[in-house]
Amino acid sequence: MKTKILFLFFLMTAVVLSVNAQELAQNSNSLIIGAYRSYKDVDDFFIQVPTAVEIPFANEFIERLDFAVLDVTTNSFEPYFFIKETTSNKIPVSVKTNPVVYNTGSMIDDKMNTNTDFLLPEDTQGRIQIILTSVKPITSSVLTTLLADNVALPSTIEIRALVGGQNRIIVANKKMDQPTIRFPQTVSGQWTITFSFGQPLRISELRLLQENMVTTRKRAIRFLAQPEHTYRIYFNPDRSVIASVGEAGNLLGLEDKEIILLFSGSSQNNPNYIIADVDKDGVADSHDNCVSISNPEQQDINNNGRGDKCDDFDHDGLINSRDNCPNQPNRNQLDTDSDGIGDVCDTEESRITEQHKWIPWVGISFAALVLIIFFILTAKSIRKPEQTIDQ
Repeated sequence: MKTKILFLFFLMTAVVLSVNAQELAQNSNSLIIGAYRSYKDVDDFFIQVPTAVEIPFANEFIERLDFAVLDVTTNSFEPYFFIKETTSNKIPVSVKTNPVVYNTGSMIDDKMNTNTDFLLPEDTQGRIQIILTSVKPITSSVLTTLLADNVALPSTIEIRALVGGQNRIIVANKKMDQPTIRFPQTVSGQWTITFSFGQPLRISELRLLQENMVTTRKRAIRFLAQPEHTYRIYFNPDRSVIASVGEAGNLLGLEDKEIILLFSGSSQNNPNYIIADVDKDGVADSHDNCVSISNPEQQDINNNGRGDKCDDFDHDGLINSRDNCPNQPNRNQLDTDSDGIGDVCDTEESRITEQHKWIPWVGISFAALVLIIFFILTAKSIRKPEQTIDQ
């Protein structure tokens, strides 16, 4: 009997753990899928054995070369290879900034894991000019600014181009509400991009589309497909995400006859996409005036592009939301009575009772006890003595 009970106990435990593991995997998948803005379905093919398949991505506009290949049949992610073969006469570009900033080359090195950091002034908005200079004129109508994770877009952008010896405004100073800015096609060898920003700014890539570049390009996703399985490829995330996958086979050195080229359907908007919002305040990171601290109201009383919770009104080195006296400098944050208000702005100091919160309760309890005793004594004093009558 005991053996059966133990068996049932372990069986139930295994079932519960299995269900929990499935729920965790499902939640993890949802978080990954939610980072991607677009997808392509891969389901119209027939194979009898595991086969390497390749899906082209030559014509899609892709900001970040990060993908997630979901096996819809098993609800698990598959390892993949991104194939990129480019032959082009890309025009070399150099970059400098005003004021001068360290490591500016990180903005044009085609690497998403590097960035150029622009410091935010203490009491005003930041402002930076980025000058792109090419060895010969570039024809362009698109500028893409890719940021590090959990970084807000600059507040405003202005684009100028040197055309015929004149520094012309191509995009007049305007609010920046998306990373890709389009403008009338322009030919220039020098482009000046001016950003203002109220949050720390870290740019991973600043890409000026070179439309006069002759290029032969191949971009594709290659992975190992299983018979009778369907797949969905997610792409264009707004942040860095890593999907957990199994072991990958060697699919790079295959001959063309060993690969099936699939032409998937058109790109679709991902209905499960959830825009990046690291502080969970309902305001997307790219438009949040206080990215890391929840402030759904977005209050910015001094209009410096920095939310009041992230601002430092008294310039003592502590932002308002972490300062126990946000309007008067107090770097030491001294709070003798431990009431959460710094001594320099605590107008009602009651140090003993606030530091030892039990003292008032002792006083109240003692007063209550005295009242109870008083009522008892009063009740006894007015009670009439009982008289007995002898028969």
